Amino acid sequence: MADTTVRIDGNTLRLPGGVAVRFIRTLRLPETGTHPLPPGLGEFPVRRVADFADRVPEEMRARGGVMLPVYLREAMWLHFGGTSEPAALQVGVGKVCAVSGRPWSDTLSRDPQNYVVLPRQPWLDGINSGTGTVRQFVAVPLGLGATVEGQVTGEEVWGGVQLRAFPLNDRELAAWRAQQRRLGQARPASAPTGYGAPAAGGPVGAPGGFGAAMPVAAPPSAGGPGVPMPMAAPPAPGSVPPAPRAAAAPAGAAPAGPPRAPAAMGLGVGGAMRQEVYADDRPLTDWSRQAAGRVFVHLVTPPEWRRITGEAAPPSPVDRAAYTRAGLPWFDYYDQDAEDLTAPDALQAVKPVGDWLGDDHEPWQPPAPGQVQQLKDTPGRPVEDGDW
Repeated sequence: MADTTVRIDGNTLRLPGGVAVRFIRTLRLPETGTHPLPPGLGEFPVRRVADFADRVPEEMRARGGVMLPVYLREAMWLHFGGTSEPAALQVGVGKVCAVSGRPWSDTLSRDPQNYVVLPRQPWLDGINSGTGTVRQFVAVPLGLGATVEGQVTGEEVWGGVQLRAFPLNDRELAAWRAQQRRLGQARPASAPTGYGAPAAGGPVGAPGGFGAAMPVAAPPSAGGPGVPMPMAAPPAPGSVPPAPRAAAAPAGAAPAGPPRAPAAMGLGVGGAMRQEVYADDRPLTDWSRQAAGRVFVHLVTPPEWRRITGEAAPPSPVDRAAYTRAGLPWFDYYDQDAEDLTAPDALQAVKPVGDWLGDDHEPWQPPAPGQVQQLKDTPGRPVEDGDW
């Protein structure tokens, strides 16, 4: 039987079939206008719910999966670099598909497409909202109606983020692997290999790279995605066995408290940015009918994170004006060989969180033209799934 285990490697979620997902902290965009891709400001820390089963609410324990801390109105994007083989990845926000706007489905669909194609889709910053654009993922509490889930379904039950990966079927996967072996034999020894590796002259050749955590007090240092930077979150323990429950918390950490009702969080939308959600150029029959694995990602408030884990959450999101004044980069990404998916009506109608929470009074400083960079033409213990 195929392994359906999801694991945490550092702060990377590794789903069966070679899918790698990181959750990246970023600048929140204004809710008017269309903007370049905002930079990565470090990874969100990710922890297994099962490691804190005696401290999380029953609802979280039943759904299993992982959790990460987010501030009110904090923005994030999903990074898929490091995915090793082709995959179709479903992304749900409160069990509403971020690509199609339809309810969460156990199967792949093409009309409308309800998944992103990896590794062609290098990242996803928000819901599919229009021609060549997405609306930024922004964290908001459940109960206001501001989430995508609330606006599309009329109720807020699930919150969080849901991921499910489908590999190629056996025949197509064998053909793809054979092609990769032929390419590997013909490739010069100095050339990078594998999906997620830096292409010569490609996006990660730029200082910091799109997805690398950037400092805000100094220019970015050279390096690609994953380079440790000052705002990066501490990694999960990985394959190291966790300390016993009765062990003392780390120095400076708050003692974990008993379970209580969570301040549940979901994803609404913020500003628009130039990003395409690519149409699949394979027949739907190329993909397996069975998912390789799935995971529920709970979003918790920083106080809840500290109470549950004993760890401090990352610092609050960086001031946008300070980032722009420092001269750090923004990005544009375009793949001329890919076709953009038409945005569904349900997602185009989703209103930004400011309509519920009020205007954003933080001053906005747009990047100077020179700051926008053009890009491109499994260790660890298993994550327990639950009932969702």
